[in-house]
Amino acid sequence: MKKFDALIIGSGQAGTPLAFRLAAEGMTVAIIEKGTVGGTCVNTGCTPTKAYVASARRMWDAQHSEEFGVILKGEAQADLKKIKARKDQIVAGSVNGISKGFADDPKITLVKGQAVFVSDYVLRVNEEEYTASKIFINTGARALVPEEYKNVSYLTNESILELTELPEHLLIIGGSYIGLEFGQLFRRFGSKVTIIERSNQIINREDEDTSNAIREILEGDGVKFLTNVQNIAAKDKAGKIEISYEKDQKDHIVSGTHLLLAIGRLPNTDQLNLEATNIERDKRNYMLVNDYCETNVKGVFALGDCNGKGAFTHTSYNDFEVAASFLFDQKKRKISDRILTYGLFIDPPLGRVGMTKKEAMEKGLKVREAYLEMSKIGRAVEKGETQGFLRILVDDKDQVIGASVLGVGGDEIVSGILNLMVSGTSYTALRDTVVLHPTVSELIPTALGKLK
Repeated sequence: MKKFDALIIGSGQAGTPLAFRLAAEGMTVAIIEKGTVGGTCVNTGCTPTKAYVASARRMWDAQHSEEFGVILKGEAQADLKKIKARKDQIVAGSVNGISKGFADDPKITLVKGQAVFVSDYVLRVNEEEYTASKIFINTGARALVPEEYKNVSYLTNESILELTELPEHLLIIGGSYIGLEFGQLFRRFGSKVTIIERSNQIINREDEDTSNAIREILEGDGVKFLTNVQNIAAKDKAGKIEISYEKDQKDHIVSGTHLLLAIGRLPNTDQLNLEATNIERDKRNYMLVNDYCETNVKGVFALGDCNGKGAFTHTSYNDFEVAASFLFDQKKRKISDRILTYGLFIDPPLGRVGMTKKEAMEKGLKVREAYLEMSKIGRAVEKGETQGFLRILVDDKDQVIGASVLGVGGDEIVSGILNLMVSGTSYTALRDTVVLHPTVSELIPTALGKLK
């Protein structure tokens, strides 16, 4: 039995910084990783996909250069081998940095292998047992693959990043964040793309006009949508993927060369043999935690995607901050303190914080709205990027309760609104601010001056 002060399962965006913090506090730490260090964000999530988004943007710039008076000779082509090589280099830089950090810290031991529980405080890895009074689970999540697709040639958000040849026709099942991002970037690379969604509206958690505007942006790039379809089935046929579905009480078929499943995510908790412990989970297999990320077993914490409290890199990192505060900083941080913020990283992006308009109305709140189309903002016009709008919601106590910024810089702009919300400051502070000209942000005070 190998004894440590702390065991961490998973080196994602909570586990990695936690290892360094625990070590800095003088604790001996074993961090257990079955795959490549860095977790989803570094290896198959934010880092690689945003590298691809950047390449796709360069394709857009080349294809629209004449609109800006720039003449390019010849046709722009996406070289997926080079795009992937650039992505791999960026990922490797992060992975190597994390690995070196672990190796250089005498308090940290990196253990490669799958961890399974033997009991509440004992883990087995590669036939060896490890124990500690503090255990932190940061095992992340993976793509959901329903049974009906397991005998079909399919891609997930991980395997699609390993392609070196562009799909001729990429079929995507799932019209939410992952599906939309991959759909747009592969269309810009030159693939034909069809996104298939059961619901009538893509990304259902957003307001209807937000979803419609996003759909219009992607359709402008040439992405085709099949929405409100039922009885979806897939099969391999003559070297292609054939999708059958029902729409308007009629049977249809669409064929493609590749199939991406972007249906949802599953926590990796099923790989831990939690049945050997007293750790409680919900019906979706997420581990139940309190406001400090601690499970019902004292000293055992669940961080990141596996606790179902965020499913974003920034919420995973905040889980690390919450757990560290619980242990060393007088419990100054709590999960319930954070305001939900996230983005959809299509181009132009969507930045979101707090409630949607739909959520506010369903709660019966008295809401005033600031709304402005990007086409009315001078800097957006000058940039030639007028798609989208900004919406800010204010309650009857003059507090901002939500915002959606769809358009150029939306993913960055929304953070300023988040800061206002976290501080509890009246919306008038932003309304009365003198903002730098010429920027997209400078029209936010103008919009807030015309609440409806």
